Amino acid sequence: MSTLPIATARQVRRAATALVRADGRAFAAVLALNAAAALLGLAGPWLLGRIIDRVGDGATTADIDRLGLLLLGCALAQLLTNRQARYLAHTFGERAAARVREQLLDRVLALPASTAERAGTGDLTARGTADATAVGETLRDAGPELFIACAQALFIIGAILTVSPLLGSCALLGVAGICLGARWYLRRAPAAYLADRAANAGLAETLSATANGARTVDALGLQQRRLAAGRDAVEEARAARLGTLRLRLRFFAVINASYTLPLVVVLPLGALLVAHHTISLGAAVSAALYLRRLEEPLDTVVVLLEAVQSSTAAYARIEGLATAPVPAQATGADREPADDRIRVTGVRYAYPDGPDVLHGLDLDLRPGERLAVVGPSGSGKTTLGRLLAGVDHPRTGAVTVGGVPLAELSPDRLRRQVVLVTQEHHVFLGTLRDNLRIAAPDAADKELTAALDSVGWHHELPDGLDTELGPAATRLNGAQAQQLALARVILADPHTLILDEATALLDPTAARQTERALAAALTGRTVIAIAHRLHTAHDADRVAVLTHGRLTDLGPHEDLLTADGPYARLWNSWRTDAPS
Repeated sequence: MSTLPIATARQVRRAATALVRADGRAFAAVLALNAAAALLGLAGPWLLGRIIDRVGDGATTADIDRLGLLLLGCALAQLLTNRQARYLAHTFGERAAARVREQLLDRVLALPASTAERAGTGDLTARGTADATAVGETLRDAGPELFIACAQALFIIGAILTVSPLLGSCALLGVAGICLGARWYLRRAPAAYLADRAANAGLAETLSATANGARTVDALGLQQRRLAAGRDAVEEARAARLGTLRLRLRFFAVINASYTLPLVVVLPLGALLVAHHTISLGAAVSAALYLRRLEEPLDTVVVLLEAVQSSTAAYARIEGLATAPVPAQATGADREPADDRIRVTGVRYAYPDGPDVLHGLDLDLRPGERLAVVGPSGSGKTTLGRLLAGVDHPRTGAVTVGGVPLAELSPDRLRRQVVLVTQEHHVFLGTLRDNLRIAAPDAADKELTAALDSVGWHHELPDGLDTELGPAATRLNGAQAQQLALARVILADPHTLILDEATALLDPTAARQTERALAAALTGRTVIAIAHRLHTAHDADRVAVLTHGRLTDLGPHEDLLTADGPYARLWNSWRTDAPS
């Protein structure tokens, strides 16, 4: 289940109101034009009833022709007004949908890295694609259509009551049935559609995990296990969709009955009233035509109610990102770190619902030094790197830079201080130049080329910096993508760089050359290298050894070898196992 929150109904209403107010004039114009079109639509049945009555009274052909021309003029005016109303409604919908997508992007980018990682790619992808599309389509199409249909239904009901209050009360029987059915449906629909959206996000997460890990699945023979997981996710999505379908079927059955009942009552009752001269034949015909015309807008409301419920659930998921927990930064946002010195003091850390994996760590990093963090697998090296980068925050203790806790720095300030590079990397769609300028938007081509040279980039691409990268263009292998990520670091020029197995995809010789080139390019910067290859430790100013979440050795390489402690044992084991 996603760790990202879902907005409440009240929050969704508040956000929707703000969205309408942002383009209030256009929305008001849409309402006014739709009201005018609905009023013009009432003229047809009324004029037709007048024509019937005038014929019965022996009116001349000229009188009937005038009424006919008036009927034709009203129909043409309604057509033109409807067209303009729909144009303005679609324009309003597109602008509102654009605002929703822009807000979504801003909120996703503002999420703490740890929050985005825990949420998973499936949920974020579903909110940014299927959910955003559903909201956009409702704002552009379903929303305006719903307003038009509601306005038409209200005016038609008013017209029937004006022509004959008794016949109009019959029409209200059908409306009452629809209202009761809608009330039943709306009480159950939000939960059902949220479950449907969540199940689809889970399916996307499962498919994404299987596709991204296809090589691992194949190598370890996990095909049947992943197929079973996929079938379970599909079954969950199918069950959720069937739940919404059952709701709709029951609702539509009530609606069909509500359409039929008024007509069954109005036709004989109208004939009876005409026979007793209570109303004219024209009035009875007008009432019957109004009632028949009422079906169309009510049918539109019923059909679009399903789309609105689905998009409301989607909007609740999108708007939920606004309530995602963000670490408090108020106390330190205006404080400038005194220097680039990083201190770790009494740090303990535990993952959610788990025991501590770091136990009271103390570490003082001197600006400009190169520190290697080594230790057995599972000793807490990566966790320490994430704390030093401000991705996660300690349960107790503090990680500070220049005396300011990392947790209190704004994201922009934090990224200027510390950059974390892992063995996970991403190549964005676009040119090689675009990918590099993510780190330095104003960098000249000469600087981009220099950054690539610094990380040992010797790959000839078809169009140099203008080469398009991506699945449908030039694909970079793992080592090339890792070098690209390291070149971005050179361009970003942070005060402190944390390398967590950042050269793992390079061969040992290339990795060592790249690390030395990085160190030369980042002279004066603090470099923290987390690695299993101990040649990194050999080249560092100091080495920190972690064992079971505790700092068990700290000092220069040669001193730790002489002390014959945990580091010396790691070094001797690595030298014995390392290929010649």
